Amino acid sequence: MTKIEHIGIAVKDLNSSNALFASLFGKAHYKTETVEREGVKTSFFECGPNKIELLQATTEDSPIAKFIEKKGEGIHHIAFAVEDINQEIKRLTDEGFKMIHKAPKPGADNKLIAFLHPKATNGVLIELCQEINR
Repeated sequence: MTKIEHIGIAVKDLNSSNALFASLFGKAHYKTETVEREGVKTSFFECGPNKIELLQATTEDSPIAKFIEKKGEGIHHIAFAVEDINQEIKRLTDEGFKMIHKAPKPGADNKLIAFLHPKATNGVLIELCQEINR
């Protein structure tokens, strides 16, 4: 893992959350994107060398909708940049970590992604991210 790539925050309303975080950071979000297969609409802010990703559910049965229903709005995951996501998945699996995704899949912001199960990481949902065009 090379750095914290972003912190994902689950929100009920992306428009009001964009206004809140724009006020907090003193600048607007730089990108919104919908990931249909995950049932989520995202918005990205730059915060120093890192990013904040706001996530709003677009379907009632999406992982974000379920998260908000269970825990409310708040930090959903921490994403780490990796050089080779397949190699990192293998390394972590060999170390005994349980993966939610055993193979990477396309995610937001031009990334391949895979999640570790939070039961294996002290309750923290960890996302691995690799740039698709590197």
